[in-house]
Amino acid sequence: VQEPEEKKIALELLETEQAYVNRLHLLDQIFYAELLKEAKNGKTVPEEVVKMIFSNISSIYQFHAKFFLPELQKRMEDWNHNPRIGDVIQKLAPFLKMYGEYVKNFDKAVELVTLWSEKSPPFQELVADIQKRKVCANLTLQHHMLEPVQRIPRYELLLKEYVRKLPPQSPDRDDAEKALEMIFMVAKHSNAAIAEMERLQNLWVVYQRLGLEDDIVDPSNELIKEGPIQKISTRNNSTSEKYLFLFNNMLLYCVPKVIQMGAEFQVHLRIDVDGMKVRELKDTQVPHTFLVSGKKRTLELQAR
Repeated sequence: VQEPEEKKIALELLETEQAYVNRLHLLDQIFYAELLKEAKNGKTVPEEVVKMIFSNISSIYQFHAKFFLPELQKRMEDWNHNPRIGDVIQKLAPFLKMYGEYVKNFDKAVELVTLWSEKSPPFQELVADIQKRKVCANLTLQHHMLEPVQRIPRYELLLKEYVRKLPPQSPDRDDAEKALEMIFMVAKHSNAAIAEMERLQNLWVVYQRLGLEDDIVDPSNELIKEGPIQKISTRNNSTSEKYLFLFNNMLLYCVPKVIQMGAEFQVHLRIDVDGMKVRELKDTQVPHTFLVSGKKRTLELQAR
């Protein structure tokens, strides 16, 4: 007998969950536990660093191993009498908000692994030793750390498929649709919250580098690009190093400060994007040059 399509997907959810719990076990109970133990002995890196690398992986592991996986297993064993998983996933969805913390911390965590592997040979050796074990399947710590980041999108995909394949009169239809809606909200919530938090954080750092000039500080601004540029002075045929910040609404033309008291740059000119013109110059003597003109002034600039 051909298994119904929706059961196949529910089984795939269970199998991937089992594999995922094994991966979380490796991250929390092996990598985290062993690295923390060595850090406490003062042999590798500061304890704080290990905690920052693994963020709230322990809570995530406990939740999946002690709650979600067993609930799914019970459901699948009982499938022939009671073909449903929607209710269990509804219980799961609110807890997925825990991932916000982990995902938000992920880039920083990977950076710390790289940094401390260079700084501390004993740390690097311990990580390498664990990576050699069979349980790691020849994959790096960073690779395993990525797994939780990818798990929520995976739930979303599997559940979408599941809802698509459910027969119209399935007893699980209402629950499954509601569960999908909840998962969708969590996925959106964590990504949006993280993106917004990072944007504000980065914006604040830029404002500090610019000396917090009040007419520039605005939380709705978005930094698009920044970098050094050469200003060409046609009068005395010289170039000088300047720095540009391009926001969604303005271009700031800045001069690096020699003595950095508080600010790194001084804003010399602000050109509103509204009405700004940029024109490339085809100058063979001086490559990569362009003109930027605002209402008051035109600048001749050269990129690297």
